Amino acid sequence: MIDLTYGLITGIIFGFLLQKARVIRYDKQLGALRLLDMTIVKYMFTTILVAMVGVYLLKDLGLVKLSIKTTSLGGNILGGLIFGIGWALFGYCPGTSLGALGEGRYDAAWGILGMLGGAALFAELYPLMKKTVLTWGNLGKITLPQVLGINHWIVIAAMVVLGLLMFWFFEKKGL
Repeated sequence: MIDLTYGLITGIIFGFLLQKARVIRYDKQLGALRLLDMTIVKYMFTTILVAMVGVYLLKDLGLVKLSIKTTSLGGNILGGLIFGIGWALFGYCPGTSLGALGEGRYDAAWGILGMLGGAALFAELYPLMKKTVLTWGNLGKITLPQVLGINHWIVIAAMVVLGLLMFWFFEKKGL
């Protein structure tokens, strides 16, 4: 039960931050899709960087154990295409659709129903996909630090530097 409470609390905080950053606004979504407004990219890359530091810090302190999923290029490519098409058609991604619904934009409910339908379809097709798409480009349980053969903190530091350079470039270009 405590895990569900943590999930609920972090979900509420994440939704609040999505709303404060204005990334659940349709104009921001459209701007990101058209590569004219990088607010969403900056927000998500920031959350990824914070999560990388937090997860690996907790791992190094022995407070959590990582459960790495198998990397499947087929699954990632197909899933990414479906996600991108859905985002382009709907104008929200899963997190921002829930935030939009929370703000009272009821058009988001249709997309949420579509996502739930898609999840149900995935569950039904999973046995077939497990034998086909999910075996394409199966790289096993790998991480970038493992592939590079270096300490994870070096990868994290490089990603932070990359993020800062990206943020600087976007700000310079007014994106």
